[in-house]
Amino acid sequence: MAAGTVLAPLPAAAVPDPPAPGQRPVAELLTDLQTLYREAEQATETYNASEEKLRKQHSEVDRLDSALSRARLSLHDSRGAAGRLARQQYQNSTALSPYVRLLLARDPQHALDEGHVIGQLARERAETVGRLVGNEKKSDTLAREARKALDTQLTLATGQKKARDEVHQRLTAVEGLLASLTPGQLTALANAEKAATDNAQQKLVTSGALGDDNREPSREGDRALRYAVQQVGKPYEWGAEGPKTYDCSGLTSEAWGHAGIPIPRTSQEQWAELPRVPLNELRPGDLVIYFPEATHVALYLGAGQVVQAPRTGEKVQVSPVASYPILGAVRPDRAPLQAPATEAR
Repeated sequence: MAAGTVLAPLPAAAVPDPPAPGQRPVAELLTDLQTLYREAEQATETYNASEEKLRKQHSEVDRLDSALSRARLSLHDSRGAAGRLARQQYQNSTALSPYVRLLLARDPQHALDEGHVIGQLARERAETVGRLVGNEKKSDTLAREARKALDTQLTLATGQKKARDEVHQRLTAVEGLLASLTPGQLTALANAEKAATDNAQQKLVTSGALGDDNREPSREGDRALRYAVQQVGKPYEWGAEGPKTYDCSGLTSEAWGHAGIPIPRTSQEQWAELPRVPLNELRPGDLVIYFPEATHVALYLGAGQVVQAPRTGEKVQVSPVASYPILGAVRPDRAPLQAPATEAR
């Protein structure tokens, strides 16, 4: 090779483009679509949690504002009373002390009575000053708490907007994938999903994990379930709590609230805070929680079926209990287990 000859660079290895949706296997498309739906629902539950916190914070800000208004009114009254007290003290500054009056009085008993009245006035003046000081401290404390609560509210509002944007992003990804598919692929996806659900349901039922499944609901569970069944056919909408649309935890929280037992708003909180029951003890009205992150929830109907608000684009419906991977179950009207008492040492 001659000196000074410059070698031409080797051509870069060609990186194949990802196959178009039309070229990808249905099983792969189904996995991607289910992942996107799951991410969208997780984002929805995060939004629901931020919405609930913001709602509570609004109430706290309103409560503190009302308390602050009352405290400032009391402070205004106390300052008025203190001003009248100051004027009275100035006007009576030349008066003799009760002790001198007693020495000079022709009627000592009258002087003693007058001294008692003066003492009472002094105590009332001290109470007036005490109220003024107390109201000033209370007003200052409430003002600080109100400012802190408002700052918290603004922070939560920012978090809520971020969570809402995340939901929109996830749903846009779902819509983009669906829009890229042909009618034949959509049909194939629906059939594949149904086959997977039927298979999971068959395995669950034949395993005996649901027990004898002949239990009766409690009175409250029956009311919650009846409410949920009445919503069948209404559209799913993320963040919705009825009465026209629902998301998964919006349906369950409204159903049990209608039964007279308020429960947490989100599926994660329902899983974390409500008493748990084994699957072989399920009874109608219990809540079935899905996915490791507890991002979906449904009401158990009995006979291996649930009532649920599944996901965007679908409606409240009756479905097999094994429609999604089951995490566990909770019973809102079951008393939580008490921790055993420890012996004194």
